[in-house]
Amino acid sequence: MGSIRVVVADDQELVRAGFGMILDAQPDIEVVGEAADGAEAVEAVREHRPDVLLLDVRMPVMDGLEAARRVCAEFPDCKVIMLTTFDIDDYVYDALYAGASGFLLKDVRRDDLAHGVRMVASGEALLAPSVTRRLIGEFAARRPGAQGGGPPRPQSRLLEQLTAREQETLRLLARGMSNAEIAAELVVSEHTVKTHVSNVLSKLRLRDRVHAVVFAYESGAVVAGDG
Repeated sequence: MGSIRVVVADDQELVRAGFGMILDAQPDIEVVGEAADGAEAVEAVREHRPDVLLLDVRMPVMDGLEAARRVCAEFPDCKVIMLTTFDIDDYVYDALYAGASGFLLKDVRRDDLAHGVRMVASGEALLAPSVTRRLIGEFAARRPGAQGGGPPRPQSRLLEQLTAREQETLRLLARGMSNAEIAAELVVSEHTVKTHVSNVLSKLRLRDRVHAVVFAYESGAVVAGDG
């Protein structure tokens, strides 16, 4: 496997330079482009076709959310990590809908930055289990129908494509469990869990684990406050 190709988009030159230096120092990561606003970010992805886009939420010309929507729609293989100055804020909920695969604070430690890029590039969610439980729970609670009741959700029909064990895996993902925790809960190997997760993503046509969690809430497989 070649180097992970990354584009860094932030309106602060020092942030771009700092992240670029950290990532370029990694043997398996290469910064192939930079952008100072959302429009430039979309164009940089179009030109360089990176594996990962580090994207500031708040930027001039075109904000990070709109840039994320365009990138995720046009380049589904490019994973988007949103950069934020807050642990959790209103932007995060919209970023999930836009297609973001994870979130990093701008003051992230050097090792955590590189690890986060590797995680997202491999298809993992860049959300710690504790953050997943809090973030997605709040995210789901803010959306219409999130507390149950009301007409059946169209996504619920897609759940029928999953086996019983795959549905259980999806519910455990929505609780913010890691593969190891799911394996312990289901009394199976981590390899088996990875297979279940892969099947869930494939059958539901989802980008990654983050969007599997969102789907679990939107489909009614899990409601805010469960678990």
